Amino acid sequence: MVHFDKPTYTVRRTRKKEIPHGLYTKDPVTGESVFTKELEDNQMVVPKSGHHFPIGARQRIAKLVDEGTFSETDAGVRSADPLGFVDSAPYPTRIKKYEKESGLPEAVICGTGKIHGIPVSLAVMDFRFCGGTLGSAAGEKITRAIELAVADKCPCIIFSTSGGARMQEGILSLMQMAKTSAALGRLAAAGLPYISVLTHPTTGGVSASYATLGDVIQGHDEADAARRVSDLGIFAETRLGGPDCKPT
Repeated sequence: MVHFDKPTYTVRRTRKKEIPHGLYTKDPVTGESVFTKELEDNQMVVPKSGHHFPIGARQRIAKLVDEGTFSETDAGVRSADPLGFVDSAPYPTRIKKYEKESGLPEAVICGTGKIHGIPVSLAVMDFRFCGGTLGSAAGEKITRAIELAVADKCPCIIFSTSGGARMQEGILSLMQMAKTSAALGRLAAAGLPYISVLTHPTTGGVSASYATLGDVIQGHDEADAARRVSDLGIFAETRLGGPDCKPT
């Protein structure tokens, strides 16, 4: 009588290879995974769907200006606490938190540079710092960037992203709307162009002031202010005499 032994099998267990964190980014529009490096090379815009991911101020500047031409101005202008504001935390404590989380001294980075060899004065807001809100320091930096364009006789470009005026500074933050708008009036009187770029989100006092006062206003479809400008049919008349202010 022949006996057969039941064969034994050994199961080899292999560890699933983990994908390095941050290698891919999921596109919320299509659900597809995109190489993060490909996104960064395309200024955080998904090539296929056109979705815009947030981009930091310094990263945007590095992609925008000619290499080695950017010089930051007014880096020492920072938020104070004129009202001694306290809610769930003192305002100065919040400012320190925003500085640590964003790596920025304020909600806007300003400076001069060249784009294709053309000198420009830049102000680029960053939503990571207190939601890009407009306080006294941010308003002062933007005003100085506009005044620098007048002094240097060059175009001024402002990239906006903001939740509006900064409530912790009360009426002082609201005054920045008038101050920046008055500076843009002086820029216009000098016959110099102002280009406003609306990124998502651009709302409140910022969209009610300098963000929508450009000779040319550009904004991707997801930018709140860009949609409102488009829906209402509000197109600024440039000094050349035509409506040149359409969101793209």
